[in-house]
Amino acid sequence: MTDARVEPQDAPETEAPSEPQDAPETEAPSEPQLDGSQADAPEAAAPEIAATTAEAAAKPELAEAAAPASRSRKGPRAKGAAEPEAPAEPEAPAKPEAPVVEAAEPAPLPDRTPAGRGAAMGLRVRYADEIVPALTKQFEYANPNEVPRLSKIVVNVGLGEALTNAKAIDAAAGDLTMITGQKPIVMRARRSIAQFRVRTGNPIGLKVTLRGQRMWDFLERLTMLALPRIRDFRGIPGRSFDGRGNYSLGLREQIAFPEIDYDKVDRLRGLEVSIVTTAKTDEESKRLLELLGMPFAS
Repeated sequence: MTDARVEPQDAPETEAPSEPQDAPETEAPSEPQLDGSQADAPEAAAPEIAATTAEAAAKPELAEAAAPASRSRKGPRAKGAAEPEAPAEPEAPAKPEAPVVEAAEPAPLPDRTPAGRGAAMGLRVRYADEIVPALTKQFEYANPNEVPRLSKIVVNVGLGEALTNAKAIDAAAGDLTMITGQKPIVMRARRSIAQFRVRTGNPIGLKVTLRGQRMWDFLERLTMLALPRIRDFRGIPGRSFDGRGNYSLGLREQIAFPEIDYDKVDRLRGLEVSIVTTAKTDEESKRLLELLGMPFAS
């Protein structure tokens, strides 16, 4: 008889009594935790601030614009984090040096020699340097004040047409102003003449009185420019002296002067030139005018 060995069956495991559970702990109020974006803000803002600071230092004009942006991106500053360096102030541009002004050379003095003065003033200097010694030698004047000289030159224009044409005065005044360089005055009738239909106060002419440098300039233009332009000119008459050293010359046309434009002349008008001198005789006056360049007919 075979022995049947009966393996002993394992007894059912009994669970060990569980340990008594502790009472639920009351959690202390936790600090408000930051989101991931907020927690990383101090670390992420540091390189951005450094980059912005470096860029602002390189470009001073962007420093002010970058500063508010960096402040807005800053979170709570971490402990021990280095503060960003302040942007360097841009250097002020160097002031340009004032130009060195060199002392100007003094202007050359005017030429006081007879040649230099003659080029500047013409006939007036020629009279003082050449004509006065010649007259003194010829007439044997004891006093230099006895030497005859020019006193004035009077230019007259008669305007009988002004009684019927009022515009003739303006036209003649314009021509006379261009010839002499001085504005003429209007001469009016002193008394009424019924035969010429003239009443007292009617304008009948124009007059210009020249003295000083304008007198010398007019005489020079008359002798060197106007008289040679006259057609068939053979010299001026030598009998037009008044016996007291004054000479009168009449011109038929005002276009003899180069200042007058022939195309703008409305009518040809004559004029009279009276040269007043301090000579006591006609002989002295004629010699004075000859030396001044008046071309007398032989």
